[in-house]
Amino acid sequence: MQKTSIFKTCLFLAAAFAALLSPIARGHAAEAPIIVGLDADMSSGSAPAGEAIRRGAILAIREINSAGGVLGRPLKLVVRDHKGNPARGLDNIEDFAKDDNLVAVIGGLHTPVALYELEAIHKHKIIYLGPWAAGTPVVDNGHAPNFVFRVSVRDQYAGGYLVGHAKNKGYGKIGLLLERTGWGRSNEKAMRSAIERHGLRQVGIEWFNWGVRDLSKQINNLVLAGAEAVLLVANAREGAVAVRAMAGRSSSSRVPVISHWGITGGNFPEIVGTDLEKVDLQFLQTFSFISPPYPDRAKKVFAAYRKAFAGVDGPEDVFSPVGTAHAYDLIHLLAAAIRKAGTTDRSEVRDALEQLDRYEGLVRDYDPPFTPLGHDALTTADFRMATFAEGGAIVPIGE
Repeated sequence: MQKTSIFKTCLFLAAAFAALLSPIARGHAAEAPIIVGLDADMSSGSAPAGEAIRRGAILAIREINSAGGVLGRPLKLVVRDHKGNPARGLDNIEDFAKDDNLVAVIGGLHTPVALYELEAIHKHKIIYLGPWAAGTPVVDNGHAPNFVFRVSVRDQYAGGYLVGHAKNKGYGKIGLLLERTGWGRSNEKAMRSAIERHGLRQVGIEWFNWGVRDLSKQINNLVLAGAEAVLLVANAREGAVAVRAMAGRSSSSRVPVISHWGITGGNFPEIVGTDLEKVDLQFLQTFSFISPPYPDRAKKVFAAYRKAFAGVDGPEDVFSPVGTAHAYDLIHLLAAAIRKAGTTDRSEVRDALEQLDRYEGLVRDYDPPFTPLGHDALTTADFRMATFAEGGAIVPIGE
């Protein structure tokens, strides 16, 4: 009897102690950081784009945390490197999915990686925030509900914009030089349609694979076919190969290159070197700290950028500025959605992203950012053309 009484007393004390600890445990759980993953190339050919995205996310997270966080919890960025490899990207998504505190993942530059991850993203109901990858099917992916939200270029619009720019420059015969990936194919469709719509003539199309080391044959084929301008869809490494091939031609046989923005996600000016001076090269952008759409907002963010990262004297020192600006706005939009949902449940935050009110961002006034039928926040009104200045700074140009 005595042993039974002691046992019951121990059970009672254990239960009381557990009840005492329960609110403490819940308090610690409530204070656990809300995790945002970054899945991007951080060490390969497009590492500058990944780092630019990381910097934009960090700046936004520091602002949010200094104001008390979200729902009383701080945000925390966890970075994983996919090196531009779709299989690595998929592994990263699977790893992120194991973290109950993770709400969203920010992607990187590569459309092929994003496309490869879509099934896993939707299987695990992870919110995917796109600050760069422009492939139309990344957002128009056939999933319902759709967990992908993008503040970036959409190739359906970008291809037409680049063709329109070529027309405005007076070029009637267009050659296409595209990487053989989902991103290249997405642009082929958009560019072909826009060339026909604008009454221009496509004189040739040439394809190349990642890692190509010589594109002189492809450039030569397009020039001999009568191309007055070459529309290029490439990342930094392959884009540099293309531009150096154009620079290697005699000055009288070179034609302008109008490029998508993938070339700005790596060390393009460094790779091309002095050959860059020999080619008329212009490319797509959406944002610049040199000439921002909202100077007061940009001034504040640039001041924080300069304080946080070494080697920055002026706005021209911000590399891959679109990655930084898009990621910055996306983090703030995510925070607004978490507040609106009142929870970190991914499905409820996803729903809240479609119902956000007006937000005055770095890139634009989002009014609204997204809708149930529209997960692309930017339009052609946000597009601009730019060029590389001496030293590699990205400088906007007038139309």
